[in-house]
Amino acid sequence: MAEPLPETAAAAAICIGEAMIMLAGETGAPLEDIETFRRSVGGAESNVSGGLAALDIPTAWLSRLGDDGFGRHVLRDLKARGVEVGGVEIDPDRPTAMYVKESLGGRSRMHYYRTGSAASAMTPAFLDRPAVRDRLAQAKLVHTTGITAAISDTAALMLDTLAEQQHDFTLSVDLNWRPALWRGKDPAPLWRLLRAAEVVLIGADEALVFAGTKDPGELRELLGPRSTLVLKDDAHTALVLEPDGRRTEVPALTVEVVEPVGAGDAFAAGFLAGTLQGLPMEQRLRLGHLGAAAVLAVPEDHAAPLDPAVRQALLTSSDEEWAVTHVGPAGVKTAA
Repeated sequence: MAEPLPETAAAAAICIGEAMIMLAGETGAPLEDIETFRRSVGGAESNVSGGLAALDIPTAWLSRLGDDGFGRHVLRDLKARGVEVGGVEIDPDRPTAMYVKESLGGRSRMHYYRTGSAASAMTPAFLDRPAVRDRLAQAKLVHTTGITAAISDTAALMLDTLAEQQHDFTLSVDLNWRPALWRGKDPAPLWRLLRAAEVVLIGADEALVFAGTKDPGELRELLGPRSTLVLKDDAHTALVLEPDGRRTEVPALTVEVVEPVGAGDAFAAGFLAGTLQGLPMEQRLRLGHLGAAAVLAVPEDHAAPLDPAVRQALLTSSDEEWAVTHVGPAGVKTAA
């Protein structure tokens, strides 16, 4: 487990977005018949912050939480995972968001309760709070997602302001397209955010729905020349298209999937950690795949990181060794 980052220390990475309490039914019964739920912490940016901290990247998470037990649990959980949370604002009136996971017939269905949440009340003024402004001024990388742009008009405006401000950090954005959150809304703020980012992460399936294409070249035309574009094709492959045209592609690992939720966030954490560590592009993609595989093999939104020695061996393994690696609930298996 990562050591908590002291609140006076500068975070190399900052994640901005909503965290939620996740309640998962202990049985595969319909929601109305479930009597016992397992509690954990979810939310795209908080997942990424925990994943970065687990990879020894000094990381802070910035957001707003309700002045309630759920909010206090989020803070406690992220601190335990090594994430610095001193810049989080507590709202005395609005609640911490929540979602409930219902599993039926081997498939999960999410029920979200986030309307009017504390995080949805983020505005451009949130960035002017000294605790937020000072942390952003020292960051090397700031990560957010399309979910934060969607939870409210004021949150979208905050991200517009963040992207427009003069800054020295690398802005990373994961599309995380959620059609239900954008229903009846103009996605123009999300397009602006993606085009302003230096790193853009997109799943091929969501790119097809959001942008009408999953072709890397066509996405480059739509997003502009600024970003390092990371295109993830689920269980198949992930590729990077750099601004200078260089292309790197790494196949995904074979995984015994328990639950897919959170895998994209774990991939983002791995790739961004590799970016901050200056790893070769192939190893950045491998680190992303390793994070995603670990989460796919557990029922929660996040997982304990792989043993550092195992991780390093896989990062530097041959293509043939990588191809025969298998990840499941029992751990990592290689040909050796």
